Amino acid sequence: MPDQYDLIVLGSGPGGYVAAIRAAQLGLKTAIVERENLGGICLNWGCIPTKALLRSAEIYHYMQHAKDYGLAASGISADIEAVVKRSRGVARQLNQGVTHLMKKNKITVHMGDGKLTAANAISVTKDGTTTELTAKNIIIATGARARDLPFAPADGKRIWTYRHAMVPPEMPTKLLVIGSGAIGIEFASFYNDMGAKVTVVEMLDRIVPVEDADVSTFLHKALAKQGMDIRPSTGVQKITDTGSGISAEIKAKDGNVTTEDFSHVIVAVGIVPNTENIGLEALGIATDRGHIVTNAMCQTSVAGVWAIGDVTQPPWLAHKASHEGTIAAEAIAGGHPHAMDPKNIPGCTYCHPQVASVGLTEAKAKEAGHAVKVGNFPFIGNGKAIALGEAEGFIKTVFDAKTGELLGAHMVGAEVTELIQGYTVGKTAELVEADFMHTVFPHPTLSEMMHESVLGAYGRALHF
Repeated sequence: MPDQYDLIVLGSGPGGYVAAIRAAQLGLKTAIVERENLGGICLNWGCIPTKALLRSAEIYHYMQHAKDYGLAASGISADIEAVVKRSRGVARQLNQGVTHLMKKNKITVHMGDGKLTAANAISVTKDGTTTELTAKNIIIATGARARDLPFAPADGKRIWTYRHAMVPPEMPTKLLVIGSGAIGIEFASFYNDMGAKVTVVEMLDRIVPVEDADVSTFLHKALAKQGMDIRPSTGVQKITDTGSGISAEIKAKDGNVTTEDFSHVIVAVGIVPNTENIGLEALGIATDRGHIVTNAMCQTSVAGVWAIGDVTQPPWLAHKASHEGTIAAEAIAGGHPHAMDPKNIPGCTYCHPQVASVGLTEAKAKEAGHAVKVGNFPFIGNGKAIALGEAEGFIKTVFDAKTGELLGAHMVGAEVTELIQGYTVGKTAELVEADFMHTVFPHPTLSEMMHESVLGAYGRALHF
């Protein structure tokens, strides 16, 4: 007889393991299937270990600029092997944490390749042995992987995806980064701070193209000031491994094609959902360009089968996956969770300076027909930012001029990835401009800029 459960979760990333925990809390007999590492890509090869790398680069940057703070440091150097070792240690610690959470919540873990054989059944194959599992409901949380360039598949030697870039066989000297989304820009920032000469190419007309145009412009200038070569409206047509590096044919905005040499290249041009060989076709589960189609409660087109995270529709963010896991688990348990509004999902990019946003950009708000009021407050007007030596950046807020609804917030500067949640809570709670204005922000903090930006949208900024 197959092992029987109330719920089986296929994939243990930040969506899958959170769904399993919430289901177990609600009294469901739950199992999770994972082919590689508990915690998935985010915990083991993505969000967390990359932040460990970026933290090391940040410390190195501050050490190199010690004199700016009245300090002296000499003989400064970076050990890429030690930096990577620390990052892998962080990932290992968190992997062990997820293992503990599975035991604590009495969730059965099946390691192996999982495949749906029916709407209520999964086979798990490990080392040639197959185990059959059945459940009343199944959640697919198989995530996604980096997209390769068709003319230059990643090999881990000279041509890297993010995964190779996290455990580099050597330190790049001259690095080409293809793609300027969050992953591309974060690795560009890391390797630039670590001493590599970095070039970033982006097919679209500005970097971090999902962000507000003002943020893109500011970040471009900031990264260029740090020594990066930033090239929007530019594409790579060909990559050749020369043995000692790579040669790239780069097509500029004006159509001019040049051939340039680099030591390594990071390809960060999007993701591919992990939907192959998991049984979708046989069950007739609807997909759109490979991603599983779901409704607001994360249900697929087949009853009893649910899907969450990067394997579904965008945005492809770990925290979105986790919240979807909670929604799906609560719905399966008979609850009535609130559907998630994509406009209330914050996005963060951990480059230097950081970028964070939630909701509509100014352009998107206008395209949607809103008359807007826009506030923009610079870091240079904030005492805490000046004291930190981080006076570059700004906070921008976009309000509906008629209703006072916060439509979007956009930030670039020190620690904005921590600040953005204040606006996210406000959007989720449907606060209006008066609510933010009447809130007392502590002094001296960076958060005061959030208050000032709101005031500025209505002509009431106090410190600028």
